[in-house]
Amino acid sequence: MHDGIVAQAAAPGQTPADELYAKWTVGAAVFFVTLEIAYLAIAGLPPTLRPWVDHTNFVLGRDFLNTWMGARSVFDGGPAAWFDAQAYNAALRQLLGTLYPEHYWSYPPHVLLFIWPFGLISYLPAYVAWCALGIALYLFACSGAVRRDQLLFLAVAPGVAVCIFFGQNGFYTAALLIGGLLCLDRRPVLAGVLFGILTIKPQLGLLLPVVLLLERRWLTIAAALATAACLVAATALLFGPDVWLAFWHKVVPQQQWLTAHGEGLLMVMVASVFYGARLLHLPEGLAWAMQGVVAVIAVAAVVWTFWKRRDRALALSLLITATFLVTPYILNYDMVVLGFAVALMRGRTDNTVADHWLLIAVWTLPVAMMLAGAVFIPLAPMVLIAFACRLIWRLAHAGAEAAKPAPSEAAAGAA
Repeated sequence: MHDGIVAQAAAPGQTPADELYAKWTVGAAVFFVTLEIAYLAIAGLPPTLRPWVDHTNFVLGRDFLNTWMGARSVFDGGPAAWFDAQAYNAALRQLLGTLYPEHYWSYPPHVLLFIWPFGLISYLPAYVAWCALGIALYLFACSGAVRRDQLLFLAVAPGVAVCIFFGQNGFYTAALLIGGLLCLDRRPVLAGVLFGILTIKPQLGLLLPVVLLLERRWLTIAAALATAACLVAATALLFGPDVWLAFWHKVVPQQQWLTAHGEGLLMVMVASVFYGARLLHLPEGLAWAMQGVVAVIAVAAVVWTFWKRRDRALALSLLITATFLVTPYILNYDMVVLGFAVALMRGRTDNTVADHWLLIAVWTLPVAMMLAGAVFIPLAPMVLIAFACRLIWRLAHAGAEAAKPAPSEAAAGAA
């Protein structure tokens, strides 16, 4: 898989569409800097008493507060106390004063095995280090399959700006997924280890078992299972086996409720078909039915794509896109990985003008979907479904072209 993608990405020269992407890269960079400076200005920095809380009682980096609190809990008995939402928010209020909005702990306990160093330093330096390290790992993972001149395009993508703004982990999960996919052929054990670690955010790996089974990646499957088992065992050893029971009984139902009934900002940030239907005020039963139908079709498309060897860049892009169509709860800051799919596709010589604009739509989706959601337009599922359909068409067309005999073979057959 890796060799085919690298060969395609390493094609010499620039494509005619590079000027279009260069303009969007500059625009995204300006938006990136403007967004962060505007937020810091609104926050009133530098504040005097709490240098990491703004005037609206939001924390800089927003959701990184959960990561930082979890990292600190490693040195104070573990995260189980934070699984209860009331206890968790009471602790946050004691630390910050007034807190808005409320926070919920949602990560599996074994995430603490990777984030604990951030609990050793104060919040703001930890947040800066979290973002810098995450971007570096993401770009490193992508560098094996895209041209170097495309790394800036990836670094300033709207998905990256959203991820930094909310202090989320989209960089890290994208690096794990991309790194694992690119290591499948040459380093199958490492691929399994990366997929095993990706269980910290399982919705991004829902379709990986399908692909691994279809391609008979037995060594990778074994490595992934062993890695996940070791992480679970290590967490139970450090914090007691009850930490997993507490997670199952408290956090899982909380996340199920949040998936079905989340409101406010979630309505414009969740990219699923289910939330798109909710944004249109459709009945909940119909929304779940639509999600189910699209999920089944997405799984079927992945099965059809990977049951035999096809164009790797197209197949990889479809896998990533289908992942966002299968799960009912996945947010725009997880779309960092979609930037990689766009980078894989943008340099292809068989792109049409419509393809390039569709790629731009996917690349800008993390921000554009929030603006569209404000006026009740479910842009995310619309763009993702359109992109998936176009990829399926191109995969089928590429397969048909590959199956055609060469002119000499056709002539010989006719003779």
